[in-house]
Amino acid sequence: MLQNESPSDPAPADVVMTGGTVHTVDSADRVAEAIAVTGGRIARVGTAGEVAPLIGPRTRVIRLRGRSVLPGINDSHLHGVWLGQMWPDLLMDQMAAGHHGGEPLPRLETAEARRGAILRTGELLASLGVTSYTEPGLGPGEDAGPSGCFGSAALRDYADLAAEGLLSARVTALMLFGELDGASSLPGLLAGLRDFVPPADVPGRFRVAGVKIFADGIPPMRNAWTDEPYADGTHGGLLVEGGSEAEREAGLVAMIDAAHAAGHQIGVHATGSRTTRKVADAFGAARSRDGRDARHYVIHGDVISPATLAAMAAARVGLNTQAGIAVATEDMLRDALGEDVLARAWPTRDALAAGVPLCLSSDAPVLTPDWRAGIAAAVTRRGLDGSVRGAAQRLALAQALRAYTATPAWQDGAEDWKGSLEQGKVADLCVLEASLLETEAEALPQVPVALTMVGGRVVHEL
Repeated sequence: MLQNESPSDPAPADVVMTGGTVHTVDSADRVAEAIAVTGGRIARVGTAGEVAPLIGPRTRVIRLRGRSVLPGINDSHLHGVWLGQMWPDLLMDQMAAGHHGGEPLPRLETAEARRGAILRTGELLASLGVTSYTEPGLGPGEDAGPSGCFGSAALRDYADLAAEGLLSARVTALMLFGELDGASSLPGLLAGLRDFVPPADVPGRFRVAGVKIFADGIPPMRNAWTDEPYADGTHGGLLVEGGSEAEREAGLVAMIDAAHAAGHQIGVHATGSRTTRKVADAFGAARSRDGRDARHYVIHGDVISPATLAAMAAARVGLNTQAGIAVATEDMLRDALGEDVLARAWPTRDALAAGVPLCLSSDAPVLTPDWRAGIAAAVTRRGLDGSVRGAAQRLALAQALRAYTATPAWQDGAEDWKGSLEQGKVADLCVLEASLLETEAEALPQVPVALTMVGGRVVHEL
């Protein structure tokens, strides 16, 4: 029996799923046969015989017939308002087609429009088995932004929808005091920390966890800050305001220090090897001053050296990256920085080996929010043309699944109550129409999600 503390049987379960493979994603990655849900929480996980005593006259019994039950997927970096505005269009698809989508989408001007986008995203994610996601960057830095998707009003819309019980997934948000994919400044961040009051949390449904900082751009655009020279001999630079490289670096470190001192979690968009190194060092220094386990993390991390991974592991700094971007843009990275850099590109397997908490995410609508495609890319590192990109960084299936479930719960500071299928945790889960263990990774995106449950409530069912 798995994680069952008492031999006595509790009240009959609301739902029992039995006769399949239940991937607990607990500390031992144990697989069970059945699971029971009572009052929105997991009552028991074990064999069919161990769970059977919880079946009562009103229990809904779902015969799995070999199908797999997984913890609810946590997409730990997904732009929910933007996705709801753009879907089904995706930025990476537009890039592959050689265009940028034609006319820009109309700006989301009203709460009704923003709420509609959020609800469309919720419906889509429920159909994919996603039960939690992180909205990475909403705030006053984008109040005048061209899309209307990233301003501080969206934070209030999320809080209102959560309070009204209309969110079908649990949402964590980071505040944004600079421009999306653009300049940030120490004065702007300090003013935001001082003056901006985010909406109150809605426990278990919506939480403003901290701050996002854009440190640099991306290597293909030659605006990521790198130790290696680009083909033209330049090294890129930081997006932080400042009159010199040293001033910009000092500003980035000061922003990290200020946000950490204010008690926030920090996610930093950092892609170049020099940026990821400086960010890891700043996170480590901040933690050494007060010992706070803030769950800070590097976002994207296109190029990270082994020494930087070691520094991240020592400071318990996470890496949040997208395997789909790795396989789609490797050629562009090679063109920008040369063949040698690929050994340090999107180092998912090396990160785990070093002890870095690894989250996989979609960055939707850059990529599809379909985690099945994300896992396939992480396990195979195979691009659309069939070639393998970064074979040394391929993950095992269990590692990729953990990076979409248990580790994002750690990033959220919620690993004690979600992220794995264990007794007492919330019943956030999804059911695949096939056995995960018997499905080739490349075929996973074709396997439907049969059912999604959030807190014991079914939010999607075929």
